[in-house]
Amino acid sequence: MKAYELYQKISPELALQQFQWMRDDERELYKTAISTLASAKKLRPVFVTKKSVPEQVAWIVKQLINKKNNPIAEHLLQAFFMKGQQDMLVTFCDGLEIKHDGKGTVEEELPENLDKDKLKIAVDALFDKFEPEITSLYLYVFNIQTTNGWDSLTEILDKDSRVLLK
Repeated sequence: MKAYELYQKISPELALQQFQWMRDDERELYKTAISTLASAKKLRPVFVTKKSVPEQVAWIVKQLINKKNNPIAEHLLQAFFMKGQQDMLVTFCDGLEIKHDGKGTVEEELPENLDKDKLKIAVDALFDKFEPEITSLYLYVFNIQTTNGWDSLTEILDKDSRVLLK
């Protein structure tokens, strides 16, 4: 599933959580996202920033579900997880025994294949520790970090009943 498709599937509450975090903690990224998306629509950013926060988020998501904005959608999802959900990344990397910097940033190349047993442990740890929707979103975002995803993770995304975004 592509990033723009993920934005079609997530709840408004999760979208609000993501962009509220971005607005509070990564203000420049938030402003850049609005500016880029507004420019693509031939609008001034102030058109968006004068709206209430929930209305801003709804407008942003409406833009991100467009296929042409997939690169922006993917970047924003990656930023959300890399900076705003580091505990989730650490939990997953530890379960897969992938070396990282202690904040979830992988120190080497991602593995070509994911060991099914380690992957099951890592996925179980995520679902035990985090909400199902954000865990599901993270697993999809992780799977788009390589061109065709990992077969073992794709299988979990397709078959695990805990995965909410299908």
